[in-house]
Amino acid sequence: MGTGGVFTAGDSRQEFCASANQACNNGVQLTMQSQSEVRDSFKLLVFASLLTLSLWFIPFAGVITYPIRLLVTFIHETGHALAALATLGGVNRVALDWGGSGVTFTKGGLGFLISSAGYLTTTLYGAGLLLLLRRQRNARVAAIGTGALLLLITALFGGNIVAWLAGLVFGAGCLLLGLKGQPKLVHFCMSFLAVQCLLNAFYDLRTLLYLSAFDPAFPTDARNMSEATGGFLPPVVWAAGWALLSTVVVVGTLVVYYRSLRERASMPETVLPTLIAGHSANAAHPHI
Repeated sequence: MGTGGVFTAGDSRQEFCASANQACNNGVQLTMQSQSEVRDSFKLLVFASLLTLSLWFIPFAGVITYPIRLLVTFIHETGHALAALATLGGVNRVALDWGGSGVTFTKGGLGFLISSAGYLTTTLYGAGLLLLLRRQRNARVAAIGTGALLLLITALFGGNIVAWLAGLVFGAGCLLLGLKGQPKLVHFCMSFLAVQCLLNAFYDLRTLLYLSAFDPAFPTDARNMSEATGGFLPPVVWAAGWALLSTVVVVGTLVVYYRSLRERASMPETVLPTLIAGHSANAAHPHI
């Protein structure tokens, strides 16, 4: 805009250059932020996976992973409780034992959904975390949401001292992590928990398959499922079905995770020309 409101070509060129420079700067910043976030997310996932796998082969590492084992079991039992409530049933109590096992006492609801919910909840929670953690800023939301849910389930349905200790410690810990933790620490801890949930789900399903095949009378979720459906299928079939479904969920999650990271890494290359074109159009057709 020239003096007295008269538009000049020189002003237009200056505005265009300034707009283009600003677009370039914005595009460079977007590129750096996106690529950095992609690298960080992928590195954390790889590191959390390698750490989890290495702990399986280190003597006495079970002492380190034992608390995580209790947390994963609590998430498993929370799945049963939520399924009961979602199907208009009730929950009497949720109990854990020092060995890392758990049990949820329910009444009413749809038995076949309640029985299926435990292992599938652990898998879906871990898979959902992985997808959510593609962006570092989502880690805080995941930690706070997990902590709040654990504390709520503990307060409403905690059935013994182990459940209360696990629920309160992990619930408060997740809340504190989400509210006060450094972003990278929160991101790593939640990534580690996601990997632990997925691997523990498969480990538990392997045990379930063994028990269902060689000791079908042993009280398991697969046996409960068989009874809830009138014995139409034996426990081992249900265990195998859950294992297959969990495998599909995990493979699908990893595919989506990988593709989304690749898309986000290349996205700024197309965003930058769009930004410049938009600013060019505005400079070419100024508002007088």
